[in-house]
Amino acid sequence: MAQDVVEPVSLEEPRDKEKMEGATDDNKPSVWEHDPLAKIPIKVLRHHTGPISSCQLAFSDQKLITSSHDKTAILWDVESGRPVRVFKEGHTAPLTQCCIDPHHNRLITASWDKTLQAWDLETGQTLWSSLHGGLLTSCSVSGDGKLVASASDMENALYLTDTHTGKQISYTRGHHSSTVTRCCFDPQDRHVATVSSDRSIKLWDTHTRHTTININSCHMGVVSCVCFTSDGRYVCTGSWDKTLQLWDVATGTFRSHGSVTHALRHEGCVSACSFSNDACVLVSGGFDRSVAVWDMKAICRLLLLKGHMDWVTDVAITADKKWVASCSKDCTVRLWNIEQTEDIPVVIETRRTQGEGYQIVKCEECARSFSLFRVESDPTTKCVLCRLKSPNKYIPEPPPCN
Repeated sequence: MAQDVVEPVSLEEPRDKEKMEGATDDNKPSVWEHDPLAKIPIKVLRHHTGPISSCQLAFSDQKLITSSHDKTAILWDVESGRPVRVFKEGHTAPLTQCCIDPHHNRLITASWDKTLQAWDLETGQTLWSSLHGGLLTSCSVSGDGKLVASASDMENALYLTDTHTGKQISYTRGHHSSTVTRCCFDPQDRHVATVSSDRSIKLWDTHTRHTTININSCHMGVVSCVCFTSDGRYVCTGSWDKTLQLWDVATGTFRSHGSVTHALRHEGCVSACSFSNDACVLVSGGFDRSVAVWDMKAICRLLLLKGHMDWVTDVAITADKKWVASCSKDCTVRLWNIEQTEDIPVVIETRRTQGEGYQIVKCEECARSFSLFRVESDPTTKCVLCRLKSPNKYIPEPPPCN
């Protein structure tokens, strides 16, 4: 009997009848669904009854929080795959995003019902509800847990709210010229980054309460997601133009050189991105129903994780880089174990063929950051501006065509 051919890093939904029946039973825990040929163990979490809009790891990656169009948020235990608590009967419309304030043991949720709400993680009770002027598209809690930023489609506004009282601290009308799709604090809580369907990227200063950095990106479509490296220097943006771009916001080199790289591309619109703590790995998800794992040292894709049956809406990665979490409009959450990826033939071949790809280096003369394609001959240690000062001393070789 012919056997289905499964790509080494491609995962499909289980066809076994018993698994399918168990998957829809909310009384049963999530189960390991592992195709031996896939080589990547996964855990599929099922409890939401509507598309899942966001996922976030918390409490040393032992817990996972998700929000859904079914008007609920769920706190999951990562080890068992079981829901710890379901937060419901607070919102009257789909939830667009959720985030945790670990300092006060609170959950913050944003919804199309125009409210931002805070929940007690232990009791599941609503602590406060803040009414905004329009549908909420995003929310983000500051690292110190004192503030929550939220974006509203009404007048394309950015709000800042006190996480303890729910009192609105500031309201910036017309922050973008079109819908704000995502907002997030930088790791130092100095800025709130926002992206929009107007294709721009803005960094709003939390002290002066004004936009201090405005990037007119070269994205050709809606900018849908944004994330920071842990040092706050780089910002990654994803777009409906199917690309991810990296920006050096600390040095401001984007003003003269644009984004650091344009090499990261999905087959469909990009909807989510997230860096590992050391910024060596970037994960992204998109309309192509896949989750991509990128090596940021070589600027190449290591893995393309397949298995979701619909749009991947959000992604996250654990601090030890062993697990990737993803959620989808297919109403499931997936936890992918990428710990042993070095042994996967596809990854080995990728490192061999693409490992000599782009990397981010500093110019030894002016200290600017620039992207470099590593070729077999000795690579340059100077940026193009410094090399132009003495063109006879160095003649760069063109990168290979493929």
